Amino acid sequence: MSEQIYIGVDLGGTSIKTGLCDQEGQLLKVIETPTQTDLGTEAVLNNIAASTRLIVEDSAYSWDQVMGIGAGIPGFMDFDEGFMHFSPNLPLTNVPIKNILEEKLGKTVIINNDANVAALGEAWSGAGKGVNILVCYTLGTGVGGGIIINGNILQGSSGMGGELGHMAIVPDLEAIQCGCGQMGCLETVASATGIIRMANDAVERGDRTMLVDVLHITAKDVFDAAKAGDETADRIIKRAAFYLGKSMATISVTINPNRFVIGGGVSNAGDIILKPVQEVFKKFAPLKAQENVEIVIAKLGNNAGVIGAAGLCLR
Repeated sequence: MSEQIYIGVDLGGTSIKTGLCDQEGQLLKVIETPTQTDLGTEAVLNNIAASTRLIVEDSAYSWDQVMGIGAGIPGFMDFDEGFMHFSPNLPLTNVPIKNILEEKLGKTVIINNDANVAALGEAWSGAGKGVNILVCYTLGTGVGGGIIINGNILQGSSGMGGELGHMAIVPDLEAIQCGCGQMGCLETVASATGIIRMANDAVERGDRTMLVDVLHITAKDVFDAAKAGDETADRIIKRAAFYLGKSMATISVTINPNRFVIGGGVSNAGDIILKPVQEVFKKFAPLKAQENVEIVIAKLGNNAGVIGAAGLCLR
């Protein structure tokens, strides 16, 4: 086979998700292997290298057909040099990941932030395909973000471009401290963690809610309760949606995107989060900034990261 292929790696604290993609962004194969963070830096890097070789060995393709390897990694890094300064949940502090992996694999390796590559995946073959200016939110444990302009990731002067979860959007009187150290970040209310926190606070206050009977509340529990008519759960979801929609209105007069995509685990709730976000956006965004703007749910699900990582090699 003469087809060129690309490998994408989505590195997580528990598992390494590795995918093979063609030049059109179609996912050909995907595997998951353990990260083994407890074994330290060298073990994690060896496991990444092993997973990339394994997926090719288990496919109909050869190593010679691999044109490049991309990796999405959570943390703070120098994108051009491929140097990881710090990753909160991984033993990767001051590690020249690009150089090490290129030496192990003999292929070009490009690394970027995990939320950026998820956005790139949606832009390449998902909900943002064919869109010139795309803004993606990844609502999970935190709130990740990525901005894609004409197929390229907007990284900013220090790599903080698209860090949407750390927009200080909650008013001071309502704000709590975010994990980043700042007060009132979007992440504190629109992430799964934020939704769970608000639900636990409501139970502790004695609010009337069916969530009082749930031992360990999850974001899905809150959405299910809201769908069942629970007013407290509905209020929590609407609060998350309010700040999410308001942040989009702010972005609409900053870069004026064509489309917003909502991904991550929270997006699985569908219309119950999407519709109030759309309503808030329309309330706060100027009419001109709303023209031809769509707010949609992501299409690639958990595969966005590996597809986007592979796409780094083509950009």
